[in-house]
Amino acid sequence: MKLPQALLKDLHFLDGFNEAAFIAAHQEGPVTSIRRHPIKGVGTDLKGDQVAWHPEGIYLSGRPVFTLDPAYHAGAYYVQEASSMFLAHIFKSLFTLNSGLRVLDLCAAPGGKSTLIASLLGREDLLISNEVIRSRATILEENVTRWGYTNNWVTANDPTSFSKLEGFFDVIVIDAPCSGSGLFRKDSKALTEWSEANVMLCKGRQQRIIADIWPALKKGGTLVYATCSFSPQEDEDILDWISDEYGVATLPLANKKEWGITETQSAKNKMYGYRFLPGKTKGEGFFAAALNKTADSGTLKPARFKPYNGSKIKQQAGYLLRDEDWQFLQSGPENYHAINPAHEQDWYALQKSLYFRKLGLPLGVPTAKDWIPAHETALSIDAADALPAINVSKEQALKFLKREEIGISAAGKGWHVIKFNNLGLGWVKTLENRVNNYLPKHWRIRMDIPDNEYIT
Repeated sequence: MKLPQALLKDLHFLDGFNEAAFIAAHQEGPVTSIRRHPIKGVGTDLKGDQVAWHPEGIYLSGRPVFTLDPAYHAGAYYVQEASSMFLAHIFKSLFTLNSGLRVLDLCAAPGGKSTLIASLLGREDLLISNEVIRSRATILEENVTRWGYTNNWVTANDPTSFSKLEGFFDVIVIDAPCSGSGLFRKDSKALTEWSEANVMLCKGRQQRIIADIWPALKKGGTLVYATCSFSPQEDEDILDWISDEYGVATLPLANKKEWGITETQSAKNKMYGYRFLPGKTKGEGFFAAALNKTADSGTLKPARFKPYNGSKIKQQAGYLLRDEDWQFLQSGPENYHAINPAHEQDWYALQKSLYFRKLGLPLGVPTAKDWIPAHETALSIDAADALPAINVSKEQALKFLKREEIGISAAGKGWHVIKFNNLGLGWVKTLENRVNNYLPKHWRIRMDIPDNEYIT
């Protein structure tokens, strides 16, 4: 791999930058890592060395075909680059969790950072995961559904839509679109497409995104800015630009020497940032910084609303959930949801400006004689323990995920959750002489499965 000389030249501003070691690290293959679900993680037997800055992060010795692991489809783990798991350290260092935090993950697809944040937040907190590109928003919604947190909602909006929500969010995470130099080892296309002109194009885009979203961050709130770029124009220079344009204070973080993370400061305003360099850290290229908003900010007027009377929905679908305090909503002709009652006011405030792909936990739809449960309820961590379930083998699980005949029988007719390693995969309805598979068609595995993959 031949790295761009212009990029290498830019990196010499870093104290102790070793160009030879940096180049040598890029001749090695990328590192594969996963992050276990804090609740569902017991359902996977994948093992490896721990990621130093995240207790649930694991380095794998190779890269298995994750599509052929039912535990992956059940949300037992997320395949995430180790460096970006540093976001957990930022959240634990800076925020009081389960305190009613309102968090926005602005450029959230495919979902790595959102699922990480959701794992850290408490039930009283609210996470909005946003993605403007439709195809990527679909992937984000699927990954958030697998992870199974009811207080993680998904929207699909341009950053400008959030400017109307003055002072609404306590934390905004922007993993900004960038030139991608930190992913050269994983993505050869990123290397062939890299240019100094593209770096500057991305810098302008990053500034526009921040300017659009800035009104939505409350005074005293925190912007977490990140890229997978090595270029200082997209990293430290952006921090200086934010400092010049807006009232902010830099937030230094504890950084253990043995982690190998490079702490930097921007050239002009000495804003702290944290760089992950292959050869020094075990992972791909990554940059992150946290900034506190000190300037005055507008405040979104709380929505006035009459709490929705969801008693009929609760009567029909309440059995799907754990015995918690839920608000049951209907947001459309066939859109029924459960949310934390504390978030109902947020829903009424946000729906005026945002398009929702996923609100709380979708519950399904009623029929004349039945309630058809939503796929999401089978994967939710809030699903009732007493739901009828059928535990299946790996072979049966993979056939279920391909929507093929799985050869099961159930005690009695009705709805059952298909489980692998006691983790929900989806719903079937058992009848007298057949079993109907209710896995959504767009969720099914499309690849051919070798016979040896059916061996547990």
